[in-house]
Amino acid sequence: MSEVLEVARRARTAAAALAPLPRRVKDVALLAMADALVARSAEVLEANALDVEAGRAQGTPASLLDRLALTAARVEAMADGLRHVAGLPDPVGEVVRGSTLPNGLQLRQVRVPLGVVGIVYEARPNVTADAAGLCVKSGNAVLLRGSASAYRSNEVLVRVLSDAATAAGLPEDSVQLVPGTDRSSVQELMQARGLVDVLIPRGGAGLIEAVVTGSQVPVIETGVGNCTVYVDAEADLDMAVAIVVDAKTTRPSVCNAAETLLVHEAVAAELLPRVEKALEGVVLHADARAAEHLTASVPAGDEDWAAEYLSLDLAVGVVDSLEAATDHIRRWGSGHTEAIVTRSQPASQRFVARLDSAAVMVNASTRFTDGAEFGFGAEIGISTQKLHARGPMGLPELTSTTYVVVGDGHVRG
Repeated sequence: MSEVLEVARRARTAAAALAPLPRRVKDVALLAMADALVARSAEVLEANALDVEAGRAQGTPASLLDRLALTAARVEAMADGLRHVAGLPDPVGEVVRGSTLPNGLQLRQVRVPLGVVGIVYEARPNVTADAAGLCVKSGNAVLLRGSASAYRSNEVLVRVLSDAATAAGLPEDSVQLVPGTDRSSVQELMQARGLVDVLIPRGGAGLIEAVVTGSQVPVIETGVGNCTVYVDAEADLDMAVAIVVDAKTTRPSVCNAAETLLVHEAVAAELLPRVEKALEGVVLHADARAAEHLTASVPAGDEDWAAEYLSLDLAVGVVDSLEAATDHIRRWGSGHTEAIVTRSQPASQRFVARLDSAAVMVNASTRFTDGAEFGFGAEIGISTQKLHARGPMGLPELTSTTYVVVGDGHVRG
C-alpha cells in the first residue's frame, strides 16, 4: 500500500474512534493544540523561514509570499483561532429536525461527522491549523495536503498539532499530513474512495478544477474570488470610497478582496476621481467610459473582467443601471461575493435578488465574507457550489446527518 493510502487507512481507523467523543474531550484537545503552537512557535517559524527563502529564490510573486509567510503574531492568531473553535457549540448530535409519526415512530435527523476529510490547499500554512481545528471539533479525522512551497512549515505544524491532540486524548492519526510534494500524492488522495469521505480544495482556479474534474472522492468545491463592488446611483459616496479602499487594499492577496468596481453613470464623474486618489498604488484597468474620469489607467479587456488579480490591480467600469451591473457580474463573476453601495432599499433588494453568489453585501466590504467574521470560527473554505455547503464553511458544514428512528416493536407488515 502506498504511503498516501496508508495514512488514509489510519485516518479511517481514527475517525471511527473520534466520532463518538464528547465535546469536552475535543475542546481540551483543541486548547492543548493552541498552547502547543505558541510554545513551539520557534520551530514553526524556523521551518517557515526556509520555505519563504526558497520561494523568494524561485521568484515567487510577493502576493504568494505574503500568504506563505508566518510571523509570531500570525502563529498566535492561529492559536487564538483554535481556542475560539473550542468555545463554539459542538454540531455533532444536534437534532436538525424531529417528529413523532402517525404510527408512533419517533424520528430524529441528527448531525454526524463526515468521517475522513481531505484538504488540498496552496501556500497558506495557517490553513493547516484552521482545518485541523474545525475537523477535530466536528469529529472528523483530517488529511492535510498543502503545497510543496509550504511543506516544511506544514510538516512541523502537523507534528505540533498531532502531538498535542494525541497527548490530550484524541485517537492517534486524527490529524495527519499527506506525504509527498508532487502531484502524484494528490492524485492518490483523489482516488482514495472508500478511505476518504470528502475532499475540499482551497487555492487557485487550476487546483480547484483539477480536483473537481479528477477526483473519485466526493468534492466540496471552493471557488476563486472574482468579487465586485457596485456603486449605485443613490450611493453615499464617502461610504463608497471607504468600502472600495477596504475591499481592494486591506489584503489584496485573499479571495474576498474586490477585483472589479462598477459605477453607475450618474455618480461616475464625481466618484471615480475620488476613488483614484484613495487607491494610490493600485493599477486601474478601466473601460472607455471609466477612463474619461481617471488621470491614469490601462485599458480593460475581457481578461480583466474575468481576473482574480490577487494584487493591487482593479478592473473599473461604468454601467447604465443596476441591471447592467448585475448582468455584468453574472457573466464575469465567480459567484463568491458581491457588494452594493446604496441608500435605496429597493435597489439593494433588486441587487440581492438578481445575483447568484454565495454572499452579497449591502453597504459593507466584500472582505467580510469570512468564517471568523461571520462568527463561525476559522473556516474550512468558502464554497461557491450549491450542494450541501455554500459560503464560509464552519462546523455544521463538516457534518452529514443520520436518521435515528425509535419504535416500540413496530413492523411495517
